[in-house]
Amino acid sequence: MGQEISRSTFTREDFQRFQTRLRQETALLADRFQNRQFAAMGGIGGFEIEAWLVDRRGHPAPLNQLFLERMDHPLVVPELSVFNIELNTPPLSLHGDALRRMHANLENLWQRCQQAAAELDAAVMLIGILPTLRDPDLTLEHMSDQQRYRAINDQILLRRHGQPMELAIHGVESLCLTQSNVMLEAAATSFQTHLQVTVDQAVAFFNATLLLSAPMVAVTANSPLLFGKHLWEETRIPLFEQAVALPGGMRSDDPTCRRVTFGDGYVRESLLELFTENLMRYPPLLPVDLSAEPDDRMPHLRLHNGTIWRWNRPLLGFEPDGTPHLRIEHRVMPAGPSIPDTIANAALYYGLVHGLARALPPVETVLSFAQCRANFYAAARDGLRADVVWLDGQRWPLRQLLLEKLLPLARRELQVLNLDVADVAAYLDLIAARVESGCTGADWQRRFLERNGPDLEALTLAYLERQQSGKPVHEWACS
Repeated sequence: MGQEISRSTFTREDFQRFQTRLRQETALLADRFQNRQFAAMGGIGGFEIEAWLVDRRGHPAPLNQLFLERMDHPLVVPELSVFNIELNTPPLSLHGDALRRMHANLENLWQRCQQAAAELDAAVMLIGILPTLRDPDLTLEHMSDQQRYRAINDQILLRRHGQPMELAIHGVESLCLTQSNVMLEAAATSFQTHLQVTVDQAVAFFNATLLLSAPMVAVTANSPLLFGKHLWEETRIPLFEQAVALPGGMRSDDPTCRRVTFGDGYVRESLLELFTENLMRYPPLLPVDLSAEPDDRMPHLRLHNGTIWRWNRPLLGFEPDGTPHLRIEHRVMPAGPSIPDTIANAALYYGLVHGLARALPPVETVLSFAQCRANFYAAARDGLRADVVWLDGQRWPLRQLLLEKLLPLARRELQVLNLDVADVAAYLDLIAARVESGCTGADWQRRFLERNGPDLEALTLAYLERQQSGKPVHEWACS
C-alpha cells in the first residue's frame, strides 16, 4: 500500500489542507503535461510481487516482522497483513538479456527469503489466494503494525458509518459474508508489472494495457478458491474490489462505489485525466501534511494516487536529477505459480503492450470501452475458457486468440525491442505450453482437489513443493 505515514488520526482541517495541496499539485502536474516536462526515456520495466508466509502445515504464519528483521533488505517490505510481504527488484531497460536478469534478480531475492523463512520454521509462497486461509485469520490483530494501514481501515469504516464490508462472489459456488474491517484485502496477493513510458506514448500504452487486461488475467489465473469455495478463476478481482468498497468513488450516485476499479473509459489526451479524476472524484483517505517535501515532487498527489487502486494505474516517479517520469502499473495478475512462470508473464505483458500500443487504428477507436471492460471480467471469471470480443469485432475463445494472435504478436515485439532471441523463445514457450494444456495455477488447484479430495492443507503443501522445484506450472503433476 505504499509509503508509511506519521499518524493515523486526522481533523477536518487536515482534510481541508490536504485538498488544497492536492489541487495545487494537480495544477502543477497539468503544467508539466502542457510543457511536456517529463523524462524522455521509456521502455524500462520492473515489477513487485506479494507473497505469503506459511507454516509447516501450509497455514498463514503471522511472522512478517520477525521475517523482515532477519531479511534486513530494502527491497523486501511489509504488506497489509502480518502473513504477507512484498518483494521488489530493480527496473531494467527492456533490451538484451533483461528478461534473464529479471529472472536472476527475483530468484536470488526469493532464495534469500526462503532461507530467512526457514530459520523461523516457515516458508514463503507465491499464490493469489492461500487455500488454507480462514475467515478468522483476517482480524485487526493480524494487520501489520504500520500507521498507514490503520488509518486506511479507520477512514474507510468511518465513511461507511461503521457498516461492515459486504462480500458477495458468485462463481462455480457462491460466497457471501460480512467483514468488520479491510483485512479481506490481505487475502489477495498480486504480481504487478511497471512500465516507464514517454509522455507522448503514454495514452497509447495505457489504453493498450486496458485492452490486454483480459488475456493477461486469464492466462495467469491462480486464485480459484476463497475459504474453501470454488469461485472465479481469478477470485482476487471481485475480492479486492469489494474489500475496500465505500461511498465516493467513480460514480457518486452508486452505493457500492469502489476505489478498486477497471475505470469508466479510455484515456483520451493524456494521463493527466486520471490524476484530475483522482482530485475530482475520490475523497482523500490519508490527509497527511507532506509540505516538508519539495512542491515539485507533488507528494500529496502521489500519496492520494496510492489510495486509488485501479487495475491499471498511472504512476508518477522521478529520475535521479529530479525530472519526473510516467509509469503504468499493471495490477491484474496474481502472484505465482513459479518464478519461471512469473517472468514469462512479465515477458508476455511487455511484448503485447508494445504491439497493441503501436496498433493502427488505435485500439480505443476500434473496441468500445464497455466491451473492453466486459472482456476483463469474463476472463477473470472463466479464465482460459472465456470468450472475448477482439479488435476485429469477432468473438474469440481466449485460448485460440492467445495462440493464433497474441503470442505471435508478443514474440515479434519483444524481438523488435532487441531482447535476447533465445530468452524470448524460452519464456513465451512457457506461456504457449500453459495455454495449450490449459494448466494455469487455478486449473492445477482445481484438478488437484478433484483427484485428491477436498484437503486444503494437502493442496497447499503440494503446491508449495512444486513451486520450490522451480518447474513451470504446466509441468506440475496433480498427485
